[in-house]
Amino acid sequence: MSEEASFAAPADEPAAPTIDVNDDAQVQSWAKKLDSSTAQIRDAVRLVGANASDVEEHLKGSRSTTNAEQTKRNG
Repeated sequence: MSEEASFAAPADEPAAPTIDVNDDAQVQSWAKKLDSSTAQIRDAVRLVGANASDVEEHLKGSRSTTNAEQTKRNG
């Protein structure tokens, strides 16, 4: 067996949940779960991909600073 790392989920574990932005009911459900708007969910998926944990991390990170702090950091 190769010593290269494999990032695929083991066969006996379920795949990580993903968010299908083409399914309005699913987007609304995730928006409720993550205390976000549907637009925020769609934007997050566009930026970080459909993996639900990545979307959650992105949304939490985007709320972790004030606008002034973000402006200072980006400006």
